[in-house]
Amino acid sequence: MASEEKKKQEGLLAQRIQQLREVKERIRQGGGPEKWEKQKKIGKQMNARQRVEYLLDKGSFKEFGMLFSHLDGLSAEGCIAGQGTVNGRPICIFSQDATIKGGTVGSVHQFKQAHTIERATEMRVPLVTLNDSPGARVPKAGESKTAIGIEFPSGGCTFGDHVHASGIIPQIAVIMGTCAGMAVYNPALTDFIFMVDKSSQMFITGPAMVKLTLGEDVTAEQLGGAEIHCKISGCAHGRWPTEAETLDKVRELLGLLPSNYEERPPRVEPPDDLDRYDDEIGALVPENPMRAFDVRRVIRRLSDNGYFFEIQPEFAGEMVVGFGRMDGEVVGFVANNSMVRAGSLTVDSSDKQTRFMRFCDCFNIPMIVLVDTSAYMPGTYQEHAGIIRHGAKVLYALNECTVPRIAVIIRKAYGGGNLGMGTFLEFGTDWIYMWPTAELGVLGAEQSVRLFYGKEIMTSDDPEKMMAEKLQLYRATYANPIWESNANWYLEDVIEPGETRRILIKDLRFLKTKNKKQLPRKHGNIPM
Repeated sequence: MASEEKKKQEGLLAQRIQQLREVKERIRQGGGPEKWEKQKKIGKQMNARQRVEYLLDKGSFKEFGMLFSHLDGLSAEGCIAGQGTVNGRPICIFSQDATIKGGTVGSVHQFKQAHTIERATEMRVPLVTLNDSPGARVPKAGESKTAIGIEFPSGGCTFGDHVHASGIIPQIAVIMGTCAGMAVYNPALTDFIFMVDKSSQMFITGPAMVKLTLGEDVTAEQLGGAEIHCKISGCAHGRWPTEAETLDKVRELLGLLPSNYEERPPRVEPPDDLDRYDDEIGALVPENPMRAFDVRRVIRRLSDNGYFFEIQPEFAGEMVVGFGRMDGEVVGFVANNSMVRAGSLTVDSSDKQTRFMRFCDCFNIPMIVLVDTSAYMPGTYQEHAGIIRHGAKVLYALNECTVPRIAVIIRKAYGGGNLGMGTFLEFGTDWIYMWPTAELGVLGAEQSVRLFYGKEIMTSDDPEKMMAEKLQLYRATYANPIWESNANWYLEDVIEPGETRRILIKDLRFLKTKNKKQLPRKHGNIPM
């Protein structure tokens, strides 16, 4: 009898294992080949599960809630979620499946998202979200139990989870298709948004609704494509031609970030010479303050092996921000770019600069600030767009910052530009350096000469000659950093361009033990 019972049990177990395998294999197919073919026709290159497998280390994915809703024909509830590793480091991830109800978000789908974010926060590991959803799933009559808003133990809502995770773990969102309505606010609450060019869009209301309410004809790409959000709105931080390239960039960025706010970014052994003198870096910056140059070239000379991972390269080009390494340690670079708007500070550059600096401060990333600005962009557009308010965000972020920050004035820092780039010790910048040809002041040399000697020059026998003489004298004295450093006590030093890298590396090593504390409070009220 015992033997027969054992055989029955073994037979049942074998049946159930076979059944389980068949169910899981069916789930792995998502909505099936027919629906996937439709997705490919609109530019999709990988399905939701393939994206997860491509991003994560091979064989590292452990799925959560795979069997949810499978009896309803909703494989994994349209949300593939779980944990895995990227370059051996753990992360949590979810990927929306557009072959299941078009990627719409039902309550179980939303619960899986929320639970994944909560796990990432509790385990102190980065979160990556692969977003491909047009928004909330509209329930049919009599299906209220599947409507958005049903109560789950976690609350079921993802927005609060993203907010609670903010500043605790890095959050990266990738837009893989059309994200609209409520679905667009999940990525909007993360730290970085990457998009796939020509095949991903974000908008609150789609083209059909725009046409219905405003009579405006616009395509999804024109309304919220990757180019729009990377160049104009600033909502996205980078775009690439293919899904694979975009996910490769996610892997690269994760390699630069700590797992959480209690850790430092991962260090690599620097193959670059830490003590090298750079004979070429000074020549990259024209002595004439009116001539433009690409500050990225200077950043790459300072960073280990010329490496630079730029953030928002197409938005507010007058400001360049991104990550590099010095002495194998991750640093954040913030620099004015004279190639765009003469490196002036603007509404958009202020938002870009503030957001990046606050992220660096959240996750223990020291900052190098390269200053070359003629101050804030004048004009009615900037004033009416709220440059005062937006500029105040930068000042707030500079003063709130606790991580090491070193500024180098590589050419000019005029007027309010000194405020916006933090070239005052009162703003919490640890050290401020100048290159020998840099100018520091309320106005540039030429403007100062015209202000102080304008009348004398205009009434002279040879105004052009006198202007040249006065300008030469002013630049040799008042606009000379060696002269300036005599009485300017907040300048750490005037340094040769070629020794900048090795000086910064020594400073960053010293500043590792910096421990600046903020006064206790609920939170500040940054001007928004």
